[in-house]
Amino acid sequence: MTALPHARPAADGQDVFHLKLPIEGMTCASCVRRVEKALLGTPGVRSASVNLASESAELALAAGTEVGEVIAALEKSGYHSRTEQLELAIIGMSCASCVGRVEKALARLPGVLSASVNLAAERARVELLAGSQDAGALIDAIREIGYEARPHAAGGEDDGARKGREQAGLKRAFWLSAGLTLPVFVLEMGAHFVPGMHHWIAQTLGQTLNWNLQFLLTSLVLFGPGLRFLHKGLPALMRGAPDMNSLVALGTLSAWGFSVVATYAGHWLPAGTRHVYFEAAAVIVTLILLGRYLESRAKGRTGEAIQRLLSLQVKTARVWRGDEAVEVPLAEVRAGDRVQVRPGERIPVDGRVLEGSSYVDESMLTGEPVPVAKQAGDEVVGGTVNKNGALDFEATRVGGDTLLAQIVRMVEQAQGAKLPIQALVDRVTAVFVPVVMGMAALTFALWLWLGPSPALTFALVNAVAVLIIACPCAMGLATPTSIMVGTGRAAELGVLFRKGQALQTLREAKVIALDKTGTLTLGRPELTDLLVQPGFDEAEVLALVAAVEQRSEHPIAEAVVRAAKARGLSLAAAAEFEALPGLGVSARVSGRRVEVGADRLMQRLDHDPQALAGPAAELAGAGKSPLYAAIDGKLAAIIAVADPVKEGSHEAVAALHQLGLKVAMITGDNRRTAAAIARQLGIDEVVAEVMPDGKVAALQALRERFGAVAFVGDGINDAPALAEAEVGLAIGTGTDIAIEAADVVLMSGDLRAVPNALAISRATLRNIRQNLFWAFAYNASLIPLAAGALYPAFGLLLSPMVAAGAMALSSVFVVGNALRLKRVKL
Repeated sequence: MTALPHARPAADGQDVFHLKLPIEGMTCASCVRRVEKALLGTPGVRSASVNLASESAELALAAGTEVGEVIAALEKSGYHSRTEQLELAIIGMSCASCVGRVEKALARLPGVLSASVNLAAERARVELLAGSQDAGALIDAIREIGYEARPHAAGGEDDGARKGREQAGLKRAFWLSAGLTLPVFVLEMGAHFVPGMHHWIAQTLGQTLNWNLQFLLTSLVLFGPGLRFLHKGLPALMRGAPDMNSLVALGTLSAWGFSVVATYAGHWLPAGTRHVYFEAAAVIVTLILLGRYLESRAKGRTGEAIQRLLSLQVKTARVWRGDEAVEVPLAEVRAGDRVQVRPGERIPVDGRVLEGSSYVDESMLTGEPVPVAKQAGDEVVGGTVNKNGALDFEATRVGGDTLLAQIVRMVEQAQGAKLPIQALVDRVTAVFVPVVMGMAALTFALWLWLGPSPALTFALVNAVAVLIIACPCAMGLATPTSIMVGTGRAAELGVLFRKGQALQTLREAKVIALDKTGTLTLGRPELTDLLVQPGFDEAEVLALVAAVEQRSEHPIAEAVVRAAKARGLSLAAAAEFEALPGLGVSARVSGRRVEVGADRLMQRLDHDPQALAGPAAELAGAGKSPLYAAIDGKLAAIIAVADPVKEGSHEAVAALHQLGLKVAMITGDNRRTAAAIARQLGIDEVVAEVMPDGKVAALQALRERFGAVAFVGDGINDAPALAEAEVGLAIGTGTDIAIEAADVVLMSGDLRAVPNALAISRATLRNIRQNLFWAFAYNASLIPLAAGALYPAFGLLLSPMVAAGAMALSSVFVVGNALRLKRVKL
C-alpha cells in the first residue's frame, strides 16, 4: 500500500500545492469556522477556504504535506471527507518493480490517498477524495510510465477474454521463437554434444556462413517474438525506472551485439576474444517466453473461483408480463417483478417465494449438499438450483445487489488485498532492479580487470548471466498468487474473507470468542422435555398447553406451539385467556382450566411443585427453562424449553482446541444457562449477562490474558464486538449489520466453518512464506553463482542460457506452489 506523498504543484511553479477537499457534516457558519480553524492548524496548510454550499474546502499546501494528516485533523474536529474507490485493470506489468512503479505514479496524483497494485490479478485499487480524480486521469498517469490501463468491471468477461488472447499470443510467440532458436542452438552447441559435429560444420558451412546463419535466425528471434522485451524494457531504462524487461533487453542485446561485432568487425576485439553468443540471446528469449506462457496459464487458474461464481449467473429470466411468462435478458429484471423458475433451472435473482414449493440446492452458498425446502414466504438466492418443483417468486434484489454479486465483489476485494507481510517485499523490490544492474556492471568490471584470458568474453558472459537470473518476477508473484488461490478456495467452502488482511491476522489469533444465541445455538427456543404426572396423557397435555400458549407472543410460547403442530395435534380455541406478568398464562380450553407458568405461579395457585423439584433442578442445570402446567386444579406436567445447540458446535469447539486455541463464550444470557452450554461443549472461558458494550470490554480482557482475539457473532448486538476483535467472523445467516462489521463471513451458519477459516488462513500464510523463501533464497544464492563466485575454487560458471531457464522456473514454481492451496484438506 502506497500513501500519497503530496499533491501536484500549482501552475505558477511555486512550491505550493492546491487541493479541493470534500467535507461531510457541516450544517452552519460555525461549522465552517471550526473546519477552517482545524485545517489551518495542520502543519503544511498555507491557506484554507471552506464553502458550506459546495461542502468543500480549497486548500493551499506546502510541498511534501501529507494529505492523510489534513484528513486526520478534519476528522478530529468532528467532520469527515468523502472518499471513493476506483479499480483499474493494468496491462503490461511483469515483475514486482512494475508494481512499485505503478503505485508511485498513482500516489503522486492530487487527491489519491492510497494505491494498491496486485501483480497476479493485474489490478490496481485506488482510494481517493471524492471528485478529485476520474478514471481517465489515473489511466493517463499509468500510461506515462509505460503501462496500459482501463476501468475494471467486476468479473467482466472482457478481462478473461483479454487474458485468453494474451495466453494464446505467448504460446504462438514461444513456438515461433523455439523453431528459430533450435537451428542456432544446434549449430553452436551441437559440437559439445555430438563428436565430430564441429568438423562437419566447418567443412560444409564454414565459420562465416555458420555465424551469418546464426545472426539471421537470432535477429529474427530478438526482433520478432522477443521484441516485446525491447519495447517495454528500453523505454523504462531511458526513464531511469528499469524493470524485468529492461534486464532481459540488456542481457540479450549485450550477447547479440557482442556477437555481431565478432562476426562483422572481429578485428576490433582483443586477440582471443572473437566468439559469438547468438545462441545465448536466442535461448534466453525462448526460455523466458516459455516461462511467461506457463506462468500465464497457471495465473489463469488462480482466478477459477471467481469464474465458477460468475458461471452460476444465468443470462435470462422468465418474468410474468401480464398473463404470460416471457423470457427476458437478466439486465431487464427489476425488483418487484414476478419471476417463474421451472424444475432443474437456476434461480436468476434473489427473491421471496409467492407460489409453489420445491427443494433448492444452495451448496454454492453454504457448502451443504442437502437441498433446502422452499415454500411461500421463503427467501431464494440467485445462482442456486431449483430441484424438483415450479416456483413463482418476487424479485427483491437484482443486478449488483444480489447476494451472488456481493460474494463476487467480496472475493475480488480479498484477492486484491495486500497483507502486512507484503511490506518487506515492497521495500526490497523498490531498489532491486537498479541494484542488480549495478551488480552486473560490477561483475563485468571485475572480470575484465581480474579475469583470465579472454577476460572480455568472461566479463560479458557473467554480466549477462547476472542480469538474466535476477529478474524479480517470483518476488512479485509470491504473495498475491497465494492470496488469490487461498481466498478462492475459502469461497468454495463457504468462507468469505471480506478483507484480505484477515488472512494474516486470523492466523495470529490466540483465543476464539463466540456469541451464544444464534451462533453456538439455533437462536430460537424449542421444546426439549415434557414430563407428565401419573394420570395424564402426554399428547393431551401438550395440546391443551399449546392451545393456551398460541394466544401468547412469548418466544417460549411459540416453541410449545411449534412442537404441538409438529406432532400433528389439533389445537382448540382458548377462552378467558389471562396473562399474568412475570408468572405465566391461564385460559379455559374445551371446558378445562389450564394454567402454565413458573414455579411461583404454581405456588400462588396452591399447587405444590415439590413433586417435580428433582427433574426441574436437572433441567435447569442443563441450561433449560422449566415451566409447570396445571390442568383442572392439578399439577399435570413440567415442560422444558431451551435454545438447542447447533449441529456441529461441539465438533467446532473440539477442532479449535486441536488447533491450540482457547475458546471463550460471551453472552447476554444468564450465568446458569451459559455455564450449562459451556460444560456441554467444553468451552474454556464464560462471560455471561453482558450488554453489547460489555462484550467489547470482555474482548479487551481476553486480549490482555491470552493475546489476539477473533470473535464470532451473528446479531446486531454483536457488531461492536466484531469490529473490536482483531478478526470478526459473522455467521452468514445473521443480520446485515453484523456481516458489514465483520472481516470474514461464514455463509453456512455452521460453526465448523470457523476452524476451516483458520485452516485456510494458516495454509495460505504458510504457502506465502514458502514462496517468499524460494524467491529470496533463489536470488540470494544464484546471483553470486551467476557472477562467477565458484569459478576461483571449482572452475564453475553459470551459462546465461541456464540462468534464463532458472529465472523462468522460479516464477512457474511460485505460481504452481500457490495452486496447491486449491487442494487444502480440512
